[in-house]
Amino acid sequence: MGPKKKKKKKTEDTEKISKAEQLRLQKEEEERRLKEEEEAQLQAEKEEAARLEKERIRMEMLKAKDEERRESELAKLHSLQEKFLSAQQWKTGCRAQAKWEHYLSCDGSPDPTVLPEINTFMSLWRDDQNEDIQLVMKKGEQVLNLIEKLQFILLDTPPNEITEKETAQYQESILELENLLHQKYNEATEQLLKTANMYEDSYTGNMQAVVKDKNVTFCIWGNLKKKIRFKNHVFCDVPHGFDLPKSLAMSSVAVRILHTHYDHVSPLWLQCQSVPKLEVLDSKELTPPAKDTVEEPEEEKKTDREELEVPVEKDTYSDRGKSATSFKENSNSITNINETTEEIEKKSGILDISEVQDLAMQEETDEREEAIPDENIVDLQEFIPVGGVYHIDALHLPPQVKEIKDWNMVELLDPGLEAYPYPPEEAEDAAHPPIQITLMLADHVMYFENPLIARWDPAGQQWRTDGINNIRYETQEKKVTFEMDAFYTVALLQDAHLSMPYSTWELQPTGTDEALLLVKTIFAEVQIQIK
Repeated sequence: MGPKKKKKKKTEDTEKISKAEQLRLQKEEEERRLKEEEEAQLQAEKEEAARLEKERIRMEMLKAKDEERRESELAKLHSLQEKFLSAQQWKTGCRAQAKWEHYLSCDGSPDPTVLPEINTFMSLWRDDQNEDIQLVMKKGEQVLNLIEKLQFILLDTPPNEITEKETAQYQESILELENLLHQKYNEATEQLLKTANMYEDSYTGNMQAVVKDKNVTFCIWGNLKKKIRFKNHVFCDVPHGFDLPKSLAMSSVAVRILHTHYDHVSPLWLQCQSVPKLEVLDSKELTPPAKDTVEEPEEEKKTDREELEVPVEKDTYSDRGKSATSFKENSNSITNINETTEEIEKKSGILDISEVQDLAMQEETDEREEAIPDENIVDLQEFIPVGGVYHIDALHLPPQVKEIKDWNMVELLDPGLEAYPYPPEEAEDAAHPPIQITLMLADHVMYFENPLIARWDPAGQQWRTDGINNIRYETQEKKVTFEMDAFYTVALLQDAHLSMPYSTWELQPTGTDEALLLVKTIFAEVQIQIK
């Protein structure tokens, strides 16, 4: 019994030692685990600190680079601002220098920006009775220079340096100069037609005269013999031509093809597309403030227009002065109709319900007609006149100068230059033969596609394509032939966006503050030098 108890006791002690060992090992394991966790945490903290330090250094470097970039950009901005200010000062100085040089020149040319000077210039030329064609064309060149100066001022002057009053004044001066120039062209044409015998053609016996300079070309034909076999004609120096109907070939009629290398027919907004606040101008604003210097020329201009009986040209140059600077009339037409209807109802008080309904239906019909786009109207945002304008007119042949002994006598007519109506008023509904016109295009004009031929509608103040048929464009001969049902002012228009999109473009520096811009299109290569 004794040994067995001893053995059992020894086993119990061994178990106690084992448990103690296990506890010790567990404690050591726990301590090792905690130490590893602590070391791992310390390592993570060190790595995080190192990462944060690197991030801080990187941010400081980026901030330094950003500051450097900002300083560089700010320096460039200051440089550009200084250059822009210098350019503004230079342009202001150039304008002032131009005025000073104009003042010192004393050549008799007015300053177009000074209203009294330009009004005096127009009044003196309006009263001048010298109608020699060469003198008129020479004076016309001076007028064109004045118009060009005004247009350049409108386009070049910043909006903050020009007032609406000045803009309206310059636009009105441009329109008055254009009207006066065309009036003088008509007076010179009348003087030529009065002496048609001096320009008699040896073969046909009819008058033909061609007078031209760099701005305008007069081609005038007078039917002196009234022979049917001479109903078509081609001018010698400038090979424009026409083929008249039989009724005109037997009449005392003259044909004028006046080619102006500029466009004074299209609305003024087309000539000055970048003029600030042009669309908000009203016709009332166009009256200059100085009444003493403006009202008298306006009355004289009105009298001269009444003396000039060329309906198409008169409407072209008088009505455009109203519509080119007032764009609110068309938009308010429906309102005016409604106001007129209400006024009639108030004044008369006898309109019955049926009449009111008829008026309302008529207004709705007019609105629908206005809403339908007219395909014959040329969109001047899409097409632009190229090569000038051709004023094609049929005129009454005035009485010729007669030599009696040592006297030259001529009968003076009150209306002055008078348009020959075609088709005749009594035959408006009847069919009438068309007029065939042939125009030779100028050498300095290039059409990449067949041009669009349009006529000017003075009533609607727009270019239209109806009334022109059988168009034949000969590219090699640079000639275009077409037929018209009446005599019109026509122009050849080209697609304004024909070269878009561009094939390629390239900007090359060629020196200090200089560059060359190359733009290649389908049809041409354009080089623009920038300084």
